[in-house]
Amino acid sequence: MFAKDFKKWETWLGWGSFAIALVVYILTVEPTGSFWDAGEYITTSAKLQVGHPPGAPLLQMIGAFFSMFAFGDTSKIALMVNMVSVVSISLKKIINFWIIKNMLQKDVLKKKEMNNPKAIAILGSGLVGALAFTFSDSVWCNAVETEVYAMASLIMALLLWMGLKWIDNLEDPRGNKWLLLISFVVGFTFGIQFMGFLAIPSVGLLYFFKKYHKETV
Repeated sequence: MFAKDFKKWETWLGWGSFAIALVVYILTVEPTGSFWDAGEYITTSAKLQVGHPPGAPLLQMIGAFFSMFAFGDTSKIALMVNMVSVVSISLKKIINFWIIKNMLQKDVLKKKEMNNPKAIAILGSGLVGALAFTFSDSVWCNAVETEVYAMASLIMALLLWMGLKWIDNLEDPRGNKWLLLISFVVGFTFGIQFMGFLAIPSVGLLYFFKKYHKETV
């Protein structure tokens, strides 16, 4: 059953991890500002002002969009801007699931046929890994307040997943479209937080091991 409908289960469990994270973070989100940069980011986002250097213009523009859902109630602006982090980290859970699934699928199968025990091992590990990230302390703290780290970690996860897709399609004539997309998303890092650049060496190593040590990838 799991092997036959692997793609379907992959979709359901991926979005299931997103739904669980979204519900948990919505229930625990900060209703106002926290005692550090969060208050500044909320204010500068809602009013499209300039934050402290080097700034986070993309995050602040997205925050300004979310603040519109306060519908004029100024007491709800902080809550709405905090929801940017809630949605960002929740989306990251799907990508965490895809990354774990992709890497395990390479390791478990290795040109062998998919069967139910292997499908359960791959999908179950992906779900457990995504939920472990969901409830880890540092992730949860950043998911419920307005800070740059929630969206920056989403960008990092997205870059790593796209790197895996790139090496999966390296021999494809159109496989380099993933590299172009990676380059495009790297540009978003300048508008959020430079932490996203930490994913670039990982993508480079994926290419190296795929191209020159094929037996390891």
